[in-house]
Amino acid sequence: MTQNHTPANTPASPSADAKSPQARKPNAGKSPDSLTPDVKIAHGWLHTARFLTTAPQLEHLPALDVPEVAFVGRSNAGKSTCINTLTQQKRLAFASKTPGRTQSINLFSLGKQGITDAVLADLPGYGYAAVPREAKLRWQRVMGNYLLTRENLKGVVLLIDPRLGLTELDEILLEVIRPRVEEGLKFLVLLTKSDKLNHAEAQKALSIARLQSGGGEARLFSALKKKGLDEVAQMLWRWTHEDGPAVAAPVAEPEPEDEPPALD
Repeated sequence: MTQNHTPANTPASPSADAKSPQARKPNAGKSPDSLTPDVKIAHGWLHTARFLTTAPQLEHLPALDVPEVAFVGRSNAGKSTCINTLTQQKRLAFASKTPGRTQSINLFSLGKQGITDAVLADLPGYGYAAVPREAKLRWQRVMGNYLLTRENLKGVVLLIDPRLGLTELDEILLEVIRPRVEEGLKFLVLLTKSDKLNHAEAQKALSIARLQSGGGEARLFSALKKKGLDEVAQMLWRWTHEDGPAVAAPVAEPEPEDEPPALD
């Protein structure tokens, strides 16, 4: 009769009863390429995005165990358009008629059958001139604290208009998150509205962004031309699934009319 022998130096396999995501991380140790999903899977997953909650202050954010990816950037960098394009939804993230006025962190849950396995965080746009100085300073502190202390934050997407390049406020944000990026936080500089540039201009902007990304990545993106859409969708899926499945119970969602506008 054939018998299975466990080498003396090999630890015993975990019990079949260890079914929690924390106990089992089937994807741990795998290379990023082995975790890259089919494009259709990534897009289908992003299409499940739905409004979860809004938080005017950090203490109003729910404590979550699932991976969270934050979208940040200056007002008018194209943040709402980017989120709506990635999720294939026209009105998931709203752009305020007066950029800079809406100052809340909006969360969107991702996952099939109403089960949340990841969250997108839409942070208010910054740098809009019409916002009072006190409000600007308050939100700089809120955003800084969020980026430094949010425990389940897995990645940050910084949206930049390549025609303007990295501004002083963008550089401040880079300095804030640099320690966490060095510790493993995923980071992407997304050059939106790249259709406004010719090929040479786009490649130059991309090269500069890669140098300035502080250990992160950089990609060209155009909601109009759907440029970079597949790459970013796959990247977000990979960021939030590389440690194996992690899910939260279904969360009661507010009625659509309760959804606040997000900033662009």
